[in-house]
Amino acid sequence: MDIKLDPSRDDLPLMANTSHILVKHYVLDLDVDFESQIFEGTIVLFFEPGNRFKKWSSSIEVACGSESNEACRFRMPEPCQSPVTSTKTFSSKIGYDDFVICGKGGKDTSGKDGNHGNQEQASGISSSKHCCDTENHGSEEFLLVLDCCDLSVLKVEEVDVAAAPGIEKFTRSPELRNQIVHELVALPADRWREQLDCYARCSQAPSCGELLFDTDPWSLQIRKTGAQTATDFPHAIRIRYRTKPQGRSVTWTSDQSGRPCVYTVGSPINNRALFPCQEPPVAMSTWQATVRAAASFVVLMSGENSAKPTQLREGYSSWYYYVTMPMPASTFTIAVGSWTEVKPEICSPSDLAIERSSSPSEADFRYVGFCGHMEYPCRFQNASATTQKIIPHRVFAPVCLKSACQETLLPLIPPCLSAAHCVLGTHPFSRLDILIVPANFSSLGMASPHIVFLSQSTLTGMSQLCGTRLCHEIAHAWFGLAIGARDWTEEWLSEGFATHLEDVFWAKAQQLAPHEAQEQQELRACLRWHRLQDEVQNSPEEMQVLRPNKEKTGHVSDSGSSVIRHGLNPEKVFMQVHYLKGYFLLRFLAKRLGEDTYFSFLRKFVHTFHGQLILSQDFLQMLLENIPEEKRSELSVGNIFRDWLESSGIPQPLQRERQARAECGLAQQVSAEVAKWVRVNRRPRKRKRKDREEVFQKVRHRWCELIVKHKYTKAYRDVERFLQEDQAMGIYLYGELMLSEDPRQQHLARRCFELSREQMDRSSAKVVAEMLF
Repeated sequence: MDIKLDPSRDDLPLMANTSHILVKHYVLDLDVDFESQIFEGTIVLFFEPGNRFKKWSSSIEVACGSESNEACRFRMPEPCQSPVTSTKTFSSKIGYDDFVICGKGGKDTSGKDGNHGNQEQASGISSSKHCCDTENHGSEEFLLVLDCCDLSVLKVEEVDVAAAPGIEKFTRSPELRNQIVHELVALPADRWREQLDCYARCSQAPSCGELLFDTDPWSLQIRKTGAQTATDFPHAIRIRYRTKPQGRSVTWTSDQSGRPCVYTVGSPINNRALFPCQEPPVAMSTWQATVRAAASFVVLMSGENSAKPTQLREGYSSWYYYVTMPMPASTFTIAVGSWTEVKPEICSPSDLAIERSSSPSEADFRYVGFCGHMEYPCRFQNASATTQKIIPHRVFAPVCLKSACQETLLPLIPPCLSAAHCVLGTHPFSRLDILIVPANFSSLGMASPHIVFLSQSTLTGMSQLCGTRLCHEIAHAWFGLAIGARDWTEEWLSEGFATHLEDVFWAKAQQLAPHEAQEQQELRACLRWHRLQDEVQNSPEEMQVLRPNKEKTGHVSDSGSSVIRHGLNPEKVFMQVHYLKGYFLLRFLAKRLGEDTYFSFLRKFVHTFHGQLILSQDFLQMLLENIPEEKRSELSVGNIFRDWLESSGIPQPLQRERQARAECGLAQQVSAEVAKWVRVNRRPRKRKRKDREEVFQKVRHRWCELIVKHKYTKAYRDVERFLQEDQAMGIYLYGELMLSEDPRQQHLARRCFELSREQMDRSSAKVVAEMLF
């Protein structure tokens, strides 16, 4: 059968054949062109055969389609010793119709690349005999498949790493180029600087021949004549390409000061429209990147170093970042704009001293034994890093938000970082940049290695929203980044943990007394309980399941390819069920075990699994193995799967707990306060505009909800402002406006959407358009 994916509604294919070959390192060299709205340059990929990673693959046989007997018709290039100037390719159709479903985070618009660019095909991708076993087809060549979308690929070539200067320490024979790459990849962690330097030198080495390539809407396929296995295939290739203005991995927009900028938006298709890559999380790699832009721009990126610009020709600068901790390519992040670094008005000596502080009590966070991950320069093995409560950090924002960041955000970072260290121990990453992203950002925050994006909405009002969201994103350094889900459908392993930990971090950051922390957390649990009830009543049942593939979770096809269920459904981005059910599961376990026992275990779990990918059973099995028998009380992995992870709706244990729980004291105070203000607001009185403006600035979203609910027409201008300035939270308000069935409110929603749709995130725009029209 030939599945035709609707790119806006259906599943997301992961095409890369990671079971056969794995990218170990990327070297990007890109120019940013704001006039054409493109990135253009090269990426060099360093590989190792993936046979030893077969443990990540399922043993399920995947039947190949046989509808087409058409062989790949690639034009033969010149021999490697004599590089050619052009290579034409012809269609080689690769299908994914039989992939295992893995269930389920002047513009250049012409694409004048002939048949090298991705062509939009309404019919999807046809199946062929090449859809499965891309490792060896008898007499046919090995086919490298990379995830690629919305890119114009201009050239693919083998890199002559033997010709790179300073590589004499490795094998010098040109016939053993793959051996050179193997030795380079295998360098020990304490030689990481030398390794990065060698990668950079090799990436600039000359070509030794162009490679055959072809593209379809979801992948880039590459062959070398005569290379029949992954071992024979070149282990270093260079791809020259350019992005497209409509590419879905980044958004070109203006910041709040009206200046142009571009940033990765956490797209459902991840980074495959920014560079050709292996998307499956098992393809953990390191990277280094050089990005050139006009000197007025600041380039921020997921990198271990706090990059500074290098002056190039007049008016241009270069920025260089690197990462030595292997991470999935989906975590790569970049933001280029006229950002201003926000610094405290007065930097006291204590601010500097606290970053270096340590105490003997933190020895609890250091465990005996080696790390379980692949080798890299790990902070968990660095004595000074284990006691570093507050890692170095910077804040960037549009110039118009500088004062708001100084007042609201900057004071919160040290206590939130310190609180996270107090709970979980060693910070997995050595530094942190925080960027206030443009108004069209569709979320309140997004965490990537060494960098966090925050919405401007977090800066309004008092510190509560900013502090809790900052704690949530900091928690992702451990859960979501340092420890990742091996199967993307298990999002709760990232979002559930971050939601549970944000409350714990925030209570410690505020230095609340134990009873105050408990009351605050009970109130937040009450709010989340109501939100979860609404969610399950207004979402498809199949999208409420946290482990939809059940016993097949983590399985992929023999080649490593798979499909993420609902991965392209724009509504999924706004669902919170994996946040909320995951949060309540972890809260349930912590209550059952006792807070001290649970968090002691969690620190041990972090030390055991950092730098690795996990499935739900890895966490649950270790948890049950590390708690006394008397505390298990009928807990088992199977029961938790059944009650919490593999069923839709409200989990039965949670239902019983909420029915038996009395309202906490803080919630009772809130209810009494609400009743008081209802009585007060019944009295006729005049309110000055200045008072209303102050209310709007402090509680913008809630204020707008009340305006809509009570049809307070005099304040509709506030709603209009909110929908244009706070798009991270505005999508829910569009729903309220349409559900009211009030013609004036619906007209307001449609007018606001028309004014802002061009700047909106693509997924947000699709969801809102479906509400309105």
